[in-house]
Amino acid sequence: MTSHLLKFSGVLALALILSGCVINQQQQPEQPQQPAPVEPVQPQQPQPVPSQPGPIETVPQPPKMQTINWQASVSPLVAQMLKADGVTAGSVLLVDNVKNSTNGSLQSAKATAALQSALANNSQFTLVTPQQLAVAKQTLGLSAEDSLVSRSKAIGLARYVGAQYVLYSNAQGDVKAPELQMQLMLVQTGEIIWSGSGDVQH
Repeated sequence: MTSHLLKFSGVLALALILSGCVINQQQQPEQPQQPAPVEPVQPQQPQPVPSQPGPIETVPQPPKMQTINWQASVSPLVAQMLKADGVTAGSVLLVDNVKNSTNGSLQSAKATAALQSALANNSQFTLVTPQQLAVAKQTLGLSAEDSLVSRSKAIGLARYVGAQYVLYSNAQGDVKAPELQMQLMLVQTGEIIWSGSGDVQH
């Protein structure tokens, strides 16, 4: 009996101690986790600019436009054309604007001017003047800069100004080394009576 009592009181004491530990742990409030202090970021001070001037930077040059010698480019072709068979001397010739079909920017107005100049004193054709051409384009509702693009448009304009022939010119290929093509067409039938081509001269 005594031994039972001792065992019971021992178990009871152990239970009380254990429950006391649990109660003690529950009563202690948990400490809230303190966030790590954030260090304020110092704004970067602008670096003082040195008062002495630094080395002068060289500005890169823009790429130079290819200078084309249009006069040298068109003259051999014009000489060939003037010897073409089947041309009636004294006929009226419309020189259409040179078209740019290259892969870049080309000064086709200068090419057209060189073509007009190369034909200025020829004995074979009478040229439609740039003024007549401008008036005709205006009347037909075309812009002064309009390259007629299609041969049929060029022929229509030539008929309007009373020309018997039209010279259709086109620069094509790589803009750095274009090829110039020319075709002399009979306005009445649209037949090409002469064609020639040559590399553009720089």
